[in-house]
Amino acid sequence: MLRVADEVTRALAEGRPVVALESTLLAHGLPAGRNREVADELERAVREAGAVPATIAVLDGAPRVGLSAEELDRVCDRRSGLAKLSRRDLGPALALGRSGATTVAGTAALAHAAGIGVFATGGLGGVHRDAAVTWDISADLDVVADTPVLVVCSGVKSVLDVPATLEALETRSVPVLGYRTDRFPAFYLRDSGMEVPWRVDTPAEAAAVVAAHRSSVPGSAGVLLVNPVPPEHEMDRATHDRLLAEGENVVRERGVRGKAVTPVLLAHFHERSEGASLAANVALVLANAKLAAEVAVVLAERRPA
Repeated sequence: MLRVADEVTRALAEGRPVVALESTLLAHGLPAGRNREVADELERAVREAGAVPATIAVLDGAPRVGLSAEELDRVCDRRSGLAKLSRRDLGPALALGRSGATTVAGTAALAHAAGIGVFATGGLGGVHRDAAVTWDISADLDVVADTPVLVVCSGVKSVLDVPATLEALETRSVPVLGYRTDRFPAFYLRDSGMEVPWRVDTPAEAAAVVAAHRSSVPGSAGVLLVNPVPPEHEMDRATHDRLLAEGENVVRERGVRGKAVTPVLLAHFHERSEGASLAANVALVLANAKLAAEVAVVLAERRPA
């Protein structure tokens, strides 16, 4: 049932670099109107870096790898009512003919099924701060652990338990690489206060790690490459901390739980930060798309003819 766009199919058949892009950011993470602009900007960033973009979603019960302009319009239209699809939701959505935007977990799974090994996103899901009580741990961690895809992101959102998330990644044997940084980023912030286990300073170094990991560890996990938000777009920490505290109060007052928490918090940041959080969100995901494409180009060059 996997429907792969012709351009993506040709690129994969010819061994050219392809970068998967998620659709939850477009359908649920960005304001209406701006989301459609960002959809084009992301694909343009991948192309300018020498790779082919493959935005992924499920439409009318069919997983689509590589979307047309009309399909991107539909994903970005709030009236479409797209569900939020993690890996566990793919089967029901396909069987019932539903449409949805794919999360990190859902996108990584479909990218791997299509033969795509590099994926760019904004932030990885992780362990929530109250996980000891709620058991709220993102499926992203397990999917990255058993799906051999390089995920390029800006760490995890600061609303999560960063130390516990890093511990969970270690337990799952997922290599974590900091791109030109020794510090693990926290989405809007360049430094979460935690170190990264390994550092790489060029796309070639990142590609070398991915290639060595895949060849030396059969059936190995994916690799996480964390790329801090560009310094000029990092949120002021005091503003960030104030908005986070306010957002957590909103979540508690509304009784929001599970996968609905992050969209509520992001909406609060977007509404109250006077555009700073939106600028940071867009800047970091564009930087990640560019970096992912650069690494994908090197990986494609390393493949045997």
